[in-house]
Amino acid sequence: MTCFRPCIDLHEGKVRQIVGSSLFGGTTQINHTSDFDAAYFASLYREKGLLGGHIISLGNNNQDQVMAALAEYRGGLQYGGGVTAENAQQYLEAGASHVIATSYLMDKNLFCWDRLKRLKQEVGREHLVLDLSCRKTNAGWVVASNQWQTLTQLVITEETIFQLQKHCNEFLIHAADVEGKQSGMDEQLIKFLGKHCAIPTTYAGGASSLSDLNRVADLSSGRLDLTIGSALDIFGGTGVTLEDCILWNRSNKSRKI
Repeated sequence: MTCFRPCIDLHEGKVRQIVGSSLFGGTTQINHTSDFDAAYFASLYREKGLLGGHIISLGNNNQDQVMAALAEYRGGLQYGGGVTAENAQQYLEAGASHVIATSYLMDKNLFCWDRLKRLKQEVGREHLVLDLSCRKTNAGWVVASNQWQTLTQLVITEETIFQLQKHCNEFLIHAADVEGKQSGMDEQLIKFLGKHCAIPTTYAGGASSLSDLNRVADLSSGRLDLTIGSALDIFGGTGVTLEDCILWNRSNKSRKI
């Protein structure tokens, strides 16, 4: 069943909410910079019993924050940002439940099955999340790597989903064109993912209110989870409170799709 999943986004050593598309637009647009560090939010999510959230490092100078947050909520957060077969195990040892990979799996913008095999061998399928965050193009939803700045040649299709989900435990998919804008989700993408994803999948991008959880549940037949970032009160937003999302999760356990 659909649920709300929390997030912690790190940029230049700060917990921030940014407009995803601005990363490839030249000037990064920052919606909010928190006065609190990543460990504070990890502790908050632990105290509230929120599971399956992710911490993402966008760029450099974030590793101290990452390690502190993972230690604060061992087994409660997934980690993504510069993950490779060589360093993935250290994040699991630091407390991550899963590692999240994208850019490492690309070689000259082509998906590299050998790297996926190495990474899966290193951490196990049960600890691996594939980030298929994408931008909409004339060719369809194209996976974007390198902080969503580089379009790869991997297109999200039924066959792509079918093949990749054999090798990972979950998908994380940001709709990069609408991420951080609070101006509406990519409902076509949500519906497509709900139809074809047979493993747990978290969608992020464009959510602005509590009603978006209901919308994702309906469009995906309860198969997708939703991350809400910039609209959330703990990140300076006015669209929805963390407590409302927690209550929604509780009430949704008995909701029929």
